[in-house]
Amino acid sequence: YLLAARMEHMKMIITSLVKKIGIAGLIFLSACNSQNIDNTEQEETKVTSLANPSFPKISSLPYLTSTNDQLYMSWVEKDSTQTTLKYSKYQSGSWSNPEVIANGNDWFVNWADYPMISVNDKAMMANFLAKSSSGTYSYDVNLSVKNDSSWSDAFIPHNDGTPTEHGFVSMIPMSNNQFQVAWLDGRFTASENGAMTLRTALINKDGSISKEAELDNRVCDCCQTGGALTENGPVFVYRDRSEDEIRDMSIVRFVDGEWTSPKPINSDNWKIHGCPVNGPRVDAIGNNLAIAWYTGANERPKVKLIFSNDGGATFGKVIDVDSIAPLGRVDIELIDASIAIVSWLAKGDGKAFIKTQIINDQGIKQEPIIIAETSESRGSGFPQMVQLDDEIFFAWTKLIDEKSTNIEVAKINLN
Repeated sequence: YLLAARMEHMKMIITSLVKKIGIAGLIFLSACNSQNIDNTEQEETKVTSLANPSFPKISSLPYLTSTNDQLYMSWVEKDSTQTTLKYSKYQSGSWSNPEVIANGNDWFVNWADYPMISVNDKAMMANFLAKSSSGTYSYDVNLSVKNDSSWSDAFIPHNDGTPTEHGFVSMIPMSNNQFQVAWLDGRFTASENGAMTLRTALINKDGSISKEAELDNRVCDCCQTGGALTENGPVFVYRDRSEDEIRDMSIVRFVDGEWTSPKPINSDNWKIHGCPVNGPRVDAIGNNLAIAWYTGANERPKVKLIFSNDGGATFGKVIDVDSIAPLGRVDIELIDASIAIVSWLAKGDGKAFIKTQIINDQGIKQEPIIIAETSESRGSGFPQMVQLDDEIFFAWTKLIDEKSTNIEVAKINLN
């Protein structure tokens, strides 16, 4: 009885406080409450399925991004003759009619190296991969920009002209309708002992390219990159690669007009003689930064999280998100400066699940939420997550049979 009375009193206090501290504060208080009072039942979070703008087409490889008031999703549709990249906007509870960004019959379509879109004040940009020769892994990054009503012809941000691998793009919307773009660049891999590199360029809304630079001269060959904009400038995170085949996460930052040297985010010391195809994700609010990643160091797979309050110059303690049976394929959103929501794939009872969890920079965690059952096969791709107002949206590829896929979309409410 006393415990019940205490809990009722706490609810009254929280109800009054939430009006003052907002959603992020409520989440933090709830996390503290769930950690300190173990025997109280928590209300189950409702996962709401949403209509899908690509349905009933056979579709896959969704990507989510958002602005202040709109959610955007891009995806890929394939038929016997060509591949098409489309997108739709979600606003006020409904999707706009799908719009074609580009299509072609020479695209390189890969479960891990998927097309994306990025949205600025008055411009949009998309990327996809197109073959540059008959070689299996010979393809270029292709970009297209939309300023008014139409998408530009595709153009290539790198000028090396080598029939090698270029991909795993990150696009950061900047001021003045520019985009900072980074990609893995294989221009030196055709030569003996040549390594994959990380490169960047600034793309203007008219498609012009400037300030191309090499950020790291030896990186992991096929892990996704991640990018975010801090108050100090853009940052990129990626899986690095040492001469001894240590493949841990690193960060490069644009500070005072120059790119910094690569710096390890954390020394997991994962030695692996092949790419794990499992890159990091990053989000920023001001100079507060949060990074999620997967590691298999010491034969103990983990999903990890780390925070920074100075734009990635230094980091706090490493937080283990999942060390039981994670598959990685992470995503991350900052709810506020010190609270993140992480999503990832995990195994359990012979199945695979998309999970998400709210965690603050002190390591206090809410209970993880299962968004959906999925497949651990490559065909299920990389689930996507993004925040719009007080809701978190998810999109993923669902396997129907050996030849068919479609996209599932769902959301949860932070309240």
